[in-house]
Amino acid sequence: MNQTNKAVGNYRWTICSLLFFATTINYLDRQVLSLTWSDFIAPEFHWTNNDYGNITALFSIFYAVSLLFAGKFVDWMDTKKGFLWAIGIWSIGACLHAFAGIATSGFITGNWFVGFEGAKEAIHAVSDTALVINVSVTLFIFARFVLAVGEAGNFPAAIKTTAEYFPKKDRAFSTSIFNAGATVGALAAPITIPFIAKSFGWEMAFIIIGALGFIWMGFWMFMYDKPERHSKVNAAELEYIQQDIVADSKLVGYVPETATKVTFKDCFKYKQTWAFAFGKFMTDGVWWFFLFWTPAYLKSVYGMDSTEAAFPLFILYIITLLSIIGGWLPTYFVEKKGMNPYEGRMRAMLIFAFFPLLALAAQPLGYVSYWVPVIIIGIAGAAHQAWSANIFTTVGDMFPKKAIATITGIGGLAGGLGSTLINKGSGVLFDYTRKTLSTINGQPLLEKFPKFATEPIPETFFKDLKETGVVAFDGINTGYMIIFSICAVCYLTGWIVMKSLVPKYAPITDL
Repeated sequence: MNQTNKAVGNYRWTICSLLFFATTINYLDRQVLSLTWSDFIAPEFHWTNNDYGNITALFSIFYAVSLLFAGKFVDWMDTKKGFLWAIGIWSIGACLHAFAGIATSGFITGNWFVGFEGAKEAIHAVSDTALVINVSVTLFIFARFVLAVGEAGNFPAAIKTTAEYFPKKDRAFSTSIFNAGATVGALAAPITIPFIAKSFGWEMAFIIIGALGFIWMGFWMFMYDKPERHSKVNAAELEYIQQDIVADSKLVGYVPETATKVTFKDCFKYKQTWAFAFGKFMTDGVWWFFLFWTPAYLKSVYGMDSTEAAFPLFILYIITLLSIIGGWLPTYFVEKKGMNPYEGRMRAMLIFAFFPLLALAAQPLGYVSYWVPVIIIGIAGAAHQAWSANIFTTVGDMFPKKAIATITGIGGLAGGLGSTLINKGSGVLFDYTRKTLSTINGQPLLEKFPKFATEPIPETFFKDLKETGVVAFDGINTGYMIIFSICAVCYLTGWIVMKSLVPKYAPITDL
């Protein structure tokens, strides 16, 4: 049936909304730790920036390696079952964090049958803080491992679903919509999680947010099926969804897609794979740095606790919602300027790559008001999410559907490696600059307080000193300036290399 004879249905957008909510939950779950560690968890377990950096860096590497196999897993299990396994595992992992205190108490004291408050009292009575740190960090790392294994399935499954339900010209827009769930999750997190933690304990924040994934699973089970089999997808909509099959069949050298499995070795033969992987390696870590470290930045530099930072973070992520433009701009280039989808995406990505350069001014202009870096980070975050929506859809432009989740996983591994480097490096750098560059009335910190050469510096140390009239400079400011500068140039670097590897539209037809 020709789609002009019957109205094209819109069920594909219902599926897109499910992907949006899954991504929202995905980002809510990973944000609980960043919004509770400095105010609630660190005082309980005596963590430093380096301890937190180790946890976030290992989460990044777990996530990266899991992405490599998650893509293959989703291609093997197919979309419906693959997504259910993914969100089920990460929801369990999210809830596991809540029991780290009880487990820490159990390992150290031998008493496992205590509640959350009982665990706090038992841990507080332990004089060996190094033991508390080591045990608690190890347990949180385990919980983050389970979370990472599950969360790794979200984007390969979502990108595969998008390729199933949308033609190429609409994929960047649909991807930008579901990818906006990352922003909405990050947006909802600071106005919910700190208040849940303050009212009911940090443990309940992990449990309540983690349980949302189980609710989503019920909707996915009953609402998803392949478009060609779905009773809600009419013939006109199916024809619209599958319009690229006809267009691609006219390409010189076109080979119809087969059901044969794709191997990693096959994928790495193509420059398109390397271009996607390098773009992810250079840019994913920037988003994860802003996601994991902005609450700590507002506390370290501006003295805000998690509830005080809630409104600035809310505004920051409201700005990030501008990323939806990232899905519209390539469509404009394709429909109005006559570009092919790849050319349109690369043109849009070049535009987005310039906005993160504003991060160079975030720290120097921060003395005017904390709103300056908040707004700049929001703009950089919007640019990242717009970039991300487009780099994901280059996979669907270039590769057959059977390889999309696998290629997405390879890019995710590269992005995770970049994230690991920036998160671990940030934790080490912040502790180093705080100890070596800080001054008290012009005197180096370690000369004034030599004990901090071996002991962690209390998070409120500089704020408390300034309130007494002491002139104190916190060296961590320099650390943030260095990381912001690195983040600023990552996108242009990534774009240049991607464009060099794949200068023109070159779809893979022999895989």
